[in-house]
Amino acid sequence: MSEQIGTGEMERDSRLQLITQGEWAGWSMWRSDAFEQRAGPFYEKFEGGEGITAFRAGQEHMNGGGFMHGGCLMTFADSALFTIARPAMEGSFGVTMNLSGDFLDSARVGEFVEARGQITRAAKSIVFVRGLVTADDRPVLSFTGIIKKVGRR
Repeated sequence: MSEQIGTGEMERDSRLQLITQGEWAGWSMWRSDAFEQRAGPFYEKFEGGEGITAFRAGQEHMNGGGFMHGGCLMTFADSALFTIARPAMEGSFGVTMNLSGDFLDSARVGEFVEARGQITRAAKSIVFVRGLVTADDRPVLSFTGIIKKVGRR
């Protein structure tokens, strides 16, 4: 099984679970990342070669003021970083070397939170990414990140 990424193909990772029913039908989620399951869960898909990550904001994602916790947004951005970078990872595992974010607005319970972005540079062992997180299409976080490739899958 493979999923189309831009003009090339990339093997679908066996740790990705395709969702077939409900709001997330057609999206996938990582079975192997217990932290992301508790923090999100976060879902991903590729459309037109672009990696998209999303989740529905719940009460468990909010801070004491009733807005999405900044740590939740940064955790989500870190997850999105790898979805966006996947075409440049060439089958490698990776670790986040740097993740920076600028908070633009707050997200609220019930909103559809989505991240999209671009690979800005891909070297032999490092991938640079920038992205934008939106909540119901309203920008809430701009982020940049650097991934270090650490080994083959």
